[in-house]
Amino acid sequence: MRSISLILKQFSRSVLLLACLAVWGFSARAQGDAAKGEALFKSNACNGCHKIDQRSVGPALGPIMASETDDKWLTHWIRNNQELIGAKDPKALKIYNEFNQTGMPVFTQLPEGDVADIIAYVRADWKKMGAANAGPAAGGAVAAVDAGPSNLVILGLIGVIIIAFIVILVLNRVISTLERLLVKNKNIIVEDEEVVETEKVDKYAGIKKMAKNKKFVFFVILCGTVAMGSWTWVTLWNTNVHTGYQPVQPIKYSHELHAGIMKIDCQYCHSGAYKSKNASIPSLNVCMNCHKSIDRTMTQKAPSPEIHKIYDALGYDPATQKYDATKAHPIQWVRVHNLPDFAYFNHSQHVKVGGIKCQQCHGPVQTMKEVYQYSPLTMKWCIQCHKRTDINMKGNAYYEKMIEVHDLIKKGGKVTEAMMGGIECGKCHY
Repeated sequence: MRSISLILKQFSRSVLLLACLAVWGFSARAQGDAAKGEALFKSNACNGCHKIDQRSVGPALGPIMASETDDKWLTHWIRNNQELIGAKDPKALKIYNEFNQTGMPVFTQLPEGDVADIIAYVRADWKKMGAANAGPAAGGAVAAVDAGPSNLVILGLIGVIIIAFIVILVLNRVISTLERLLVKNKNIIVEDEEVVETEKVDKYAGIKKMAKNKKFVFFVILCGTVAMGSWTWVTLWNTNVHTGYQPVQPIKYSHELHAGIMKIDCQYCHSGAYKSKNASIPSLNVCMNCHKSIDRTMTQKAPSPEIHKIYDALGYDPATQKYDATKAHPIQWVRVHNLPDFAYFNHSQHVKVGGIKCQQCHGPVQTMKEVYQYSPLTMKWCIQCHKRTDINMKGNAYYEKMIEVHDLIKKGGKVTEAMMGGIECGKCHY
């Protein structure tokens, strides 16, 4: 009986270890955010040349990304396929020659995390198409799709493991009970038809025995230390990282309507992004350029209550079209993107000098009904962008001025601080 108990206990530990490894393995497969990947796929005009399920200007992406398991190679191909072609990579040359040596644009400005989101979106969309994708893929060839185990199979496997583990625990309990009965029967002395119990069973004997097992105690302490250390590391690493932060604003301003549907340029409202450190919150006078005559949407019969909040803040009467300064009050906007005081960031250096688009940091704002923080805005995120972003010096007045100053230094000419930008307001007043 005791040998069976020991075998079951050893088997239960193995099952528990396999269950943990299986759950960990399934969770490790989840990489990339398909929702963000869809937004990036559309905002970077990938759908102009590629379709998920059929060949277009480029190959069908679904079969390729489902069969290709080397995500590192896929990321390298998407960010800079020309580098792979120049290095004579066999996979890259095959795709390049199949499409008549038509070059694909490089996307070096995309972080590896964004590329992983795009790959996750393509694979998820291809998986949704199911059996429809099993037909001829790009170039008329049949693509083998590695869709991975379905959710039903995974849940079924986990359920079987859990049920087996419960059965093992129940059997262990029954065997332990039988062992205690055998021990108890051995310690009962029958004298003159009177039963005398000579020894009591300690309920906590198993726990005490485990507490005396140095290997088990060391294993528990080690697991607890690793778990607490991991939790502490993740907590500290994400301190003051507010990705996805979306506060409630006093006016429900829709960027999807203005920047997306109406195609209004970002700098029409945020004019400071081009010429100063701060992008600036547009004044209500900028809003009134349009909303002095537009007080509702095309589908509304009554004036919009959100537009009327602008009128109330300015003390504007739409009936008389006059302003009453005594009724005016500021709108209490809630800041979304916030950097610590010790971090210096200048919008004009990035937008005007660097030529960076607003969406590279703020995400696809043209699709946001309410703006939220898209990027983590951490030092690591900024450094990664600075490492991969190429500088275009041609036609850039800032760099041309720097070259002119350097040439003057070589000739032994006089160089002043003003020539190096020393009288710019932002040098002192930041």
